Amino acid sequence: MNTTAILPGLGDLVKPFKFPANPNPYEYKVTALRECPTPQQLQQCDTPDKAADYWRMHIATAPHFNPECECFVVLLLNTRRRVKGHQLVSIGTQDAVMIHAREVFRLAIVTSANAIILMHNHPSGESTPSDSDIKVTRDLIRAGQLLKLEVLDHVIVGNSQHASLRELGYFYQ
Repeated sequence: MNTTAILPGLGDLVKPFKFPANPNPYEYKVTALRECPTPQQLQQCDTPDKAADYWRMHIATAPHFNPECECFVVLLLNTRRRVKGHQLVSIGTQDAVMIHAREVFRLAIVTSANAIILMHNHPSGESTPSDSDIKVTRDLIRAGQLLKLEVLDHVIVGNSQHASLRELGYFYQ
């Protein structure tokens, strides 16, 4: 049955879409919308203290950050351990956040990050890692090893203090 016979003028409005016959693929580049700093301008982030300072300066003040829920963030670092950017991966509940390696490493791969620092907050204010924090960290370290992306640390931010899972010895046990 011909639909143009039922609805006159439909053939003029709705036409089949064809992709152009261009054999060359398109190239895309991920660019920060607000600013594109050069490597000299990027913030050095090679200690848990500097990562926590970065959190307080940039993540805790972001419009999508919710201090009443656990928020999981990935800091993307270049070879000189300078921050290329960060990604708020997931916002959870008051005592849990769900993450998957696919989301954690996606932007790190796209932006060609050399290493990452995992971070999340505990709304209770206590920065002591839970058993699930330790397990997830170890799983993400193994995933990073497969991708050749180094997980430098997992920093848990409390109200006035922070905890580094690397410094606490949970990375190589």
